[in-house]
Parts: sequence; structure tokens; C-alpha cells
Amino acid sequence: MRVDAHQHFWRVARGDYGWLTPQLGAIHRDFGPEDLHPLLERHGIARTILVQAAPTPEETTFLLELARDTPFVAGVVGWADLTAGDAAEHIADLARNTHLVGLRPMVQDIPDDDWLVDPVLQPALDAMRRHRLVFDALVLPHHLARLSSVIARNPTLAFVIDHAAKPFVWERNIEPWRTRLHEIAACPNTFCKLSGLVTEAGPRWTVGDLVPYVDAVLSAFGPGRVLWGSDWPVVNLAGGYDRWIEATCTLLQPLAPDERAQVLGGTAKRVYLDR
Repeated sequence: MRVDAHQHFWRVARGDYGWLTPQLGAIHRDFGPEDLHPLLERHGIARTILVQAAPTPEETTFLLELARDTPFVAGVVGWADLTAGDAAEHIADLARNTHLVGLRPMVQDIPDDDWLVDPVLQPALDAMRRHRLVFDALVLPHHLARLSSVIARNPTLAFVIDHAAKPFVWERNIEPWRTRLHEIAACPNTFCKLSGLVTEAGPRWTVGDLVPYVDAVLSAFGPGRVLWGSDWPVVNLAGGYDRWIEATCTLLQPLAPDERAQVLGGTAKRVYLDR
């Protein structure tokens, strides 16, 4: 079963997407299941993981309602305030919805780089572990050292690094990102999404530009801990769904068929759905 492990829906008029400005042009409009379904059909993708795009409880409710009414959405990675005094209770309430498979703090947008290592998060992390929720880490390369310490303190909580921590593909800068990714991968409770790289590569990206970064991800985590995602509709800023699928086929060609199957769906199923 092929799974797109990272896609979004949004309705602009909801008004809580602070990053989604008119300057983003092609993606500054509503995107819903009816827009994605033809792409999934064309590429034989059976299920998706729907990921939050706004740091509000209202958006998580919106996504869970969409998941309830959209057969191809297998799970939702939502948002909760992990620093709130009642975070554990709120997470327990959210987890009653079987579509919720994880939570994603938008760490890349949090001004305090030490937010990840604040002890106030621990009750929320413990609650996520109890309810078998995944921590989706939307981080940048400079967050990886702090993320590593959080992972080490929570060895039974699954962590998925979104977009491979957004390496600087456009700048052809691979270190220290590659080394830090390998350090994190030493913890068996970590996984990495093969997604978002084309957005980081600039508008004129080629498959060759991506090869060192994809190789680094696969070398660090192995195919059994890598999940493919489209990052749709953000991917429309960098060539679109079809072009990213085509590039993926080339990038994963060196793998054995069973290894490709893990990246393209098996890992996502095991991490998010077989809970």
C-alpha cells in the first residue's frame, strides 16, 4: 500500500495560517480533498497522513472533521499547546479521536531555539507516549542538536523529522546537517520524512541536486525508517506533485524493491497506522 505521509488541506478564510500570505501566489487559495484525489489516483497512492499547517486547536478540529469524511485520509497529525498546564489532559481528549496519530509543534517558527529542551514540555511528551502519538518535528538544521537530547530522554516516544529538517539544498551546504542527522538516527525511535526537499532546492532544482541529501537520509536511517511525503500543496511552489513523484522514482531506483516499498508506504503504515 502506497502512503503519502505528508500532505495538507487548508481553507484560507479560516484565518489562522500566519505564514500563508498572498505573496505565495499559487498556494494562496483553498485546497481540499477534491483537489488531491485525482493526483492520488494517478499515482496509485491509497492513503495519506494529513498534517497541520496552523498552530491552533481550531485547525486540528477542522482537519479531524475532514479526515472523518475523507476515506483516503488514514490519519491526522494535529497541533496542541505542549507547554500548557493542562496539556496532558488536552492530549488525552484529542487522542479519543482515532484519526489523530500525532502532534506537530511548529518549532521552525518558535523564536526561542531552546523551546525544545524546556522541561515544561515533559508532561505533554509523556501523554503523547501513553496515547501512542507520534511527535512530528518541524525543525531546521540548527535545531537538531537540541532535538537529539529530547529524543534521548524519551526513548519510547516515536519522533518523525519532517522534511529531513530542511537542509540547505539551494546553498549546496550539507554539513553539519548530515552529521547531526546520523547522530539522531542512532536512536531507534526516530524516523525521517523524505519530503520538502524540492522546496529547499530552489525553483531550478534537478534530481542531481537532491541526490546527496537523499543519500544522507537513507544512509542515516535506512529505508525501514524513511517515509515518503509530497508536502502537497506546498510542493506546487517547486514543480508540483507529478514532478516530485518522477524525481522520487529516480532517487529510489538504487534500492531493492522491498526497500522502495518501505519508503513509499510501509514505514508510514508502521509508524502512524499500526498503533
